[in-house]
Amino acid sequence: MLLSATSIQPWSSAFPAYTFASRCRTQMEINQIHANLITTGHIHNPTLTSKIILDFVFSHHKPSVDFARRLFLDYNYRDPFLWNAIIRSFSHGNEPGNAYQVFVLMLVRGVLVDEYSFSLVLKSCSRLHLLREGMQIHGLMCKFQFGSDVFLQNSLICMYIKCGILQFGRRIFDRMLIKDSFSYNLMIDGYVKCGMVSAARELFDIMPSDVKNLVSWNSMISGYVKLENGFEYAWHLFDKMPDRDLVSWNLMLDCCAKNGNMNLAQNLFDKMSKRDVVSWASMVDGYAKVGNVDAARYFFDAMPQRDVISCNAMMAGYVNNGCYNEALKVFHDMLGGGFGLAPDSVTLLTALSATTQLNCINEGIAIHRYIQKHRFATNGKLGVALIDMYAKCGTIEQAMRVFECVRDKSIDHWNAMIGGLAIHGLGYLAFDLFMEMERLSLKPDDITFVAVLHACGHSGMIKEGLVCFEIMRRFHKIVPKLQHYGCMVDILSRGGQIEAAAKFVKEMPVPPNDVVWRTLLSACTTRENLNIGEPVAKHLIGMDSCDSSSYVLLSNIYAQFGLWEYVRRVRTVMKQRELDKVPGCSWIELDGTVHEFFAGSISNLNLSSSSKF
Repeated sequence: MLLSATSIQPWSSAFPAYTFASRCRTQMEINQIHANLITTGHIHNPTLTSKIILDFVFSHHKPSVDFARRLFLDYNYRDPFLWNAIIRSFSHGNEPGNAYQVFVLMLVRGVLVDEYSFSLVLKSCSRLHLLREGMQIHGLMCKFQFGSDVFLQNSLICMYIKCGILQFGRRIFDRMLIKDSFSYNLMIDGYVKCGMVSAARELFDIMPSDVKNLVSWNSMISGYVKLENGFEYAWHLFDKMPDRDLVSWNLMLDCCAKNGNMNLAQNLFDKMSKRDVVSWASMVDGYAKVGNVDAARYFFDAMPQRDVISCNAMMAGYVNNGCYNEALKVFHDMLGGGFGLAPDSVTLLTALSATTQLNCINEGIAIHRYIQKHRFATNGKLGVALIDMYAKCGTIEQAMRVFECVRDKSIDHWNAMIGGLAIHGLGYLAFDLFMEMERLSLKPDDITFVAVLHACGHSGMIKEGLVCFEIMRRFHKIVPKLQHYGCMVDILSRGGQIEAAAKFVKEMPVPPNDVVWRTLLSACTTRENLNIGEPVAKHLIGMDSCDSSSYVLLSNIYAQFGLWEYVRRVRTVMKQRELDKVPGCSWIELDGTVHEFFAGSISNLNLSSSSKF
């Protein structure tokens, strides 16, 4: 809309400016209104400008709101209603921090503040977790004697809870002479979100029945849903509810699904008079988590309307149950418009996980291009997943390029890159990357040291591995876990120091698991050390008599020393216990399809195709 000189009323009148102002949407139109106000002198008419400010400040169009704020700050208005309108535009908008600044300016100019002013600025403090500013507002309220208003007291409770200071919120709550349902629900919800479900239940139980509403019941049920042992309590509350809404049913449905009780979940689902996408997604997620992907798919296909969350649940269910191709099929259906949905970051993470498991590099490259095209940030989990995918699919150079392109790297990015270098046998590069972290004063975590020690083990870097282990313990004060001890055993074993590795295992402060023992046994087999290998193998067989690998390694040691009678005995025991050797497995990607090969099996891939390699 453009202003024209042929308007019915002359520009010298104030009314056309106000009439056109109410219809302005674009920056060009607003600039014309502003120019008209200046040229006609109506910019100095507070009555007109006040009307324009109030009309613009509640607009859904950003240029209009910005103009109202600019117009407001150009004149010394005294009307508290106008000030509150400007503060509200900030506290409820995208710049809540400015609400506090305008409130301070309101005080400086001597404009009378009221209860609504305080509630608005407290909301901005709550949204940004501004504890110090919120406490200053609290003190000012006490000074101006605004503390008895229930609405303001609830705003204070909300602010303290959002800032994580529940004890201050509870102190205000306990001092309230009059409490409404919102007061109780604020405290109950605060306790639940902080994991203090017992404190929430105590408050819920003493809550007067006339103020206890659906929000109160649902908050308590949601608290128990989050607890590992909270199913019985959640079900008891659900059963006692005087009335239920869709949120109540969905919470209980989610609780059943998380606990694997799908029979009860199915019963609840069948009883629901109304269902939404959350109800269906809970059934999809629940059946997938108990391994019944066919039932999960049935509910997914039966959904009247799907959203991204339900697609993510189906994809995650497929990935967690090893159905990686099916997960990617759902992803492709989303991309192809079959579902009419755009993937989000969780979708892409799940798709990358499936791609990594399939070692399908072409699929991974396509997902990476989608991420770049739609400008998804890689400084979070997506960047980590991309590095991991490229490394595990054999393209370590591309993993390095992704790593270098991430601007704000987290510790997870460094860990993924070090781990990728480790599996490619590039131990020295992994060690250099770790030392670069030290130079940049980045604090590594226990996963970092697992990756570095793993890299040292695969590259025969005994000295560097010992240095990393001591840096972890002495400098970073990280208590070694079983994985770290296992890596050290692997480093010593691969370096041929079998006796040192055996001594290390005996002196471990934590009990070694079967992986540690098997690492030592494998080294004994490689180095033909029967004295250490035989007792280790017998110990492993005693730990888990159903694992064939221990028997095979022991048999191999005997065979190396020509003890064929002992080999025969081990093989006989394996037959008696019906233990089969797990065959080796390899994958190869050909024309976009991943083929799987097992040792001793005849592949369905024809020889003419595979002969190319």
